[in-house]
Amino acid sequence: MKNYENVTIFEHPLIQHKVAILRDEKTSTKEFRELVEEITTLMVYEALKDVPTKKVMVRTPLELTEQTMVADNAVSIVPILRAGLGMVNGVHTLFPLARVGHIGMYRNEETLQPCEYYCKLPDGIENSIAILLDPMLATGGSAVAAIDVLKKRGCKDIRLMNIIGAPIGVETVAEAHPDVKIYVSTLDRQLNDVGYILPGLGDAGDRLFGTK
Repeated sequence: MKNYENVTIFEHPLIQHKVAILRDEKTSTKEFRELVEEITTLMVYEALKDVPTKKVMVRTPLELTEQTMVADNAVSIVPILRAGLGMVNGVHTLFPLARVGHIGMYRNEETLQPCEYYCKLPDGIENSIAILLDPMLATGGSAVAAIDVLKKRGCKDIRLMNIIGAPIGVETVAEAHPDVKIYVSTLDRQLNDVGYILPGLGDAGDRLFGTK
């Protein structure tokens, strides 16, 4: 895969350890859900080092001191339904006041093209960092379409976060939206003939919600 300035592939051993357990077909729904949240939190910690801040005065037991805090409404969370919902709590662990919007996309199993069926975004999202969440970045079609939606709402700082990515998906998004920062915890080998990532982890939504 080509090197893109807007793409970060995480190499942290703790993330890789958790991804290994996540892949295992024997991992329970409960543990799978917890791992998705934990991996997301680790990724957000690295990806949001430049989050906007503000200065505040805090009185300690000894004196008044100036301190740095995250700015109000600095971050908005936008999961791509339905699997992206599994990553929301991982972001809320670090940004508990972040508002949440939702973009509903499903993949046409014949054409593999994304189809939008729902969109509800927080007011003022264009003034915040919009963190777009989806555990799997396969063809990249849904991510490109969701980014298009956010840009139409005026979002200028969009961060896409995926746990597992395929090279073609990463390349598709990176080339379609070179201004969007893309964070992937693990880059896998390829897609199979029906658009699933290999070695992957199966259907993330089904494993998150126990629907298979």
